Amino acid sequence: MDNTRKHIIQLLIIVVAATFLIKLFAIQVLDSKYAQAANSNIIHKVIDYPYRGIIYDRNGELIVYNTPQYNLTVIPSEVKAMDTTHFCELFNITKQEFEEKLKVAKRFSYVQPSIFIKQLSNTDLARVQDYLVNFSGFDIQARTTRAYTRPILSNALGYVSEISKRQLEQDTLDYYQQGDYIGQSGIEAYYEKYLRGKRGVKYKIKNVKGVEKGDFEDGKYDTLSIPGQNLTSTIDLDLQSYGEMLMEGKSGSIVALEPTTGEILSLVSGPSYDPSLLTGKNYSENFALISADTAKPLFNRPLMAQYRPGSIFKIIQAMIGLEEGVISKNTYIPCIMFPMKCHYHGPGETLIGAITNSCNPYFYNVMKRVVNRGVSGDSYEDTRIGLKVWNEHVKTFGLGEPLGIDLPNEKNGLVPNVSYYDRAYDNRPWKYSNIYSIAIGEGENLVVPIQMANFAAIVANRGYYYIPHLVKSIGDSGEPLPKYQEKHYTSVSPEYFDIAVEAMAEVVNSGTGQYRAKLKDIEVCGKTGTVQNDPMPDHSVFIAFAPKDNPKIAVSVYVEDAGQGARAAASIASLMIEKYLIGQTQRPYIEEYVKKGEFLY
Repeated sequence: MDNTRKHIIQLLIIVVAATFLIKLFAIQVLDSKYAQAANSNIIHKVIDYPYRGIIYDRNGELIVYNTPQYNLTVIPSEVKAMDTTHFCELFNITKQEFEEKLKVAKRFSYVQPSIFIKQLSNTDLARVQDYLVNFSGFDIQARTTRAYTRPILSNALGYVSEISKRQLEQDTLDYYQQGDYIGQSGIEAYYEKYLRGKRGVKYKIKNVKGVEKGDFEDGKYDTLSIPGQNLTSTIDLDLQSYGEMLMEGKSGSIVALEPTTGEILSLVSGPSYDPSLLTGKNYSENFALISADTAKPLFNRPLMAQYRPGSIFKIIQAMIGLEEGVISKNTYIPCIMFPMKCHYHGPGETLIGAITNSCNPYFYNVMKRVVNRGVSGDSYEDTRIGLKVWNEHVKTFGLGEPLGIDLPNEKNGLVPNVSYYDRAYDNRPWKYSNIYSIAIGEGENLVVPIQMANFAAIVANRGYYYIPHLVKSIGDSGEPLPKYQEKHYTSVSPEYFDIAVEAMAEVVNSGTGQYRAKLKDIEVCGKTGTVQNDPMPDHSVFIAFAPKDNPKIAVSVYVEDAGQGARAAASIASLMIEKYLIGQTQRPYIEEYVKKGEFLY
């Protein structure tokens, strides 16, 4: 029995030894790739980075494209004795910087390449390329960076930068690697998975001096990168440029939509910045400067600024009142200047006149009729019941929560509800007399400019909207994402919107918007708003769409600290409509008025 076990063990040892000998023979004699690698010293894995998808405007004009840049990489284990002084002179760094960068590279890996110097230009590369053979362990990695045809649209486009440690940790699909670039905001972030493409890899043979000798195994193990998909945006680049010109020196926003599709024609946030500042080797320095700017150019006002809607909200109150049957088109209410004041326009109004002349007491009474219906004999409970009904209607206009635009960081705005007032009053009783300021778009109401442009589109469409979006086609699809093709209806019957359209036309023809919003050959429908902003001057607000029938454009404009809505905001909105529908302004004096910006005088 012992002899048998002994023979078995000896046999196993012989088999294992024979296996290793055969494998060693195969490696050293039969398989040429190992011999080739040994003779050439090393095989380099080179990442083939894909071209990021480019972005066009709605008319096929290029907005964002790629331009070459190069990173200098290092593998610390391959760095040999070298002329450090010459190296530092070539790359314009100090010896101390050289040593610090090499330490960082060693901490990352001794045998894997890491970035030593980022974002060399074509000029930089041409200047140093012939000398690289003298610096073993160093190599050039080809990349691209974003470039722009015009210095506009920065907040909508967003920017691309190196992925952060936190983002790497959150990458559950393990797509990204340290040193990769990723969309950080705007379209670049929202459509990252479409724009980024798919990286490839190439294996290159280099000799002991670092000289490239060709592809390993004739490229047998290489994979090609796949370019990112191009995007066709909804933006009209000429209209966007015009809007940004009008907003120079001002804080606020312009949002212009195509009502029948929800496509965003222009998205202006003021103040802004040149998007090319956040590309290339000066990215970090420029980002710090822009971030520190007290005017907040990185703050995307069309999506993130929350304002009271002001008198614009009176149209929504009118629609809810009509739907609930508490008023009709002919309902007359005296303007008694109580409990809120009003500018003089006569002793009272019917609905069209109340919207045209922006009568505060009228809409105080409209909301009171919606909220206090006598459902309960307790006025406090009756208000709670009525406010729930009111709130449900308002939410169907796309207010109080993000619309779902294809950009990150869209804010909610606020439509106050029963829970809100319970918290605000610390669960003490409250009723309509405590909350009536929301009837005229003041008080606790908050809207985001994109929501008000969408509201203008709702009236233009007589009761429905598509979610506003900035991309109309991904790749060759010819279509936006599915959610932007779905119609959303309000809770108000379509026939009531004809009354709103008629009233908004009167606002421009004979009411508060007639002096600066009225156009000669285009019937504009609009509504002014002057939003309280104590202790600073009021915000100037205007929404509009045109033409009255078969509308092609809907606009919202907010100009901060600019006073009456009939001045700054109405002027800018009408100029945007002219520019889009006619191609130019026929009222240069209005354009000059906006450029001067003296709205409070």
